[in-house]
Amino acid sequence: MSEVERVHIFRLTEEGKTSADDVVVTEFPLTITLNNQELVTLLCSPQKLDYLAVGFLLSQGLIKEGRDIKKITVDEKRGMAQVETKKAVDISISPVLASSGARGAVSSSIEKVSADTKIKLSASQIFSLMEDFAQRSRLFRSTGGVHSAALCDTNNIMLFTEDIGRHNAIDKIFGECILMDIPTDGRILVTSGRVSSEILLKAAKRNIPLLVSKSAPTGLG
Repeated sequence: MSEVERVHIFRLTEEGKTSADDVVVTEFPLTITLNNQELVTLLCSPQKLDYLAVGFLLSQGLIKEGRDIKKITVDEKRGMAQVETKKAVDISISPVLASSGARGAVSSSIEKVSADTKIKLSASQIFSLMEDFAQRSRLFRSTGGVHSAALCDTNNIMLFTEDIGRHNAIDKIFGECILMDIPTDGRILVTSGRVSSEILLKAAKRNIPLLVSKSAPTGLG
């Protein structure tokens, strides 16, 4: 499925109204099932759906590593991502839809997680990573309708993805890391979205000591 859709629009400027063809991002509903039990329907961009499903399960604590997974089946036509694990999973957290097509898990408290790995990065290195990050945001430049996320070392972007949801983009990164056996310890996570407590916890759980964003943090974040 295409990541964009072509539409006819009316554009209003100070000079007046014009008519033109334009592109908007595709919004795709993906239902994730775990061991034949439906978990959640995410609103996402229709690429890297296997990475998204695995990253979501990882973020929810339902799997811990790639070896937990027995089989992944993605049916794009039905909008389904079916994941089977080698062992039974006790689904004690019910994921819910949240704003911007992402999700939050219902919890009575904010858990404490720390990333122990130390890393040194200069301001010039951060600016260089962010410049590369912005240049890779092809879908955002053409539509203005997605978030981006990247996994980096101190000098280069290792993985990059875009999605309509900021949570989804990060989960796709972590899903790819799990399935492709790419370590996240001591890496840098770059995101275009605001840094809420949930985003911060996602990074800390993967032992990522540095999170960089062009957007603002929340109070808890």
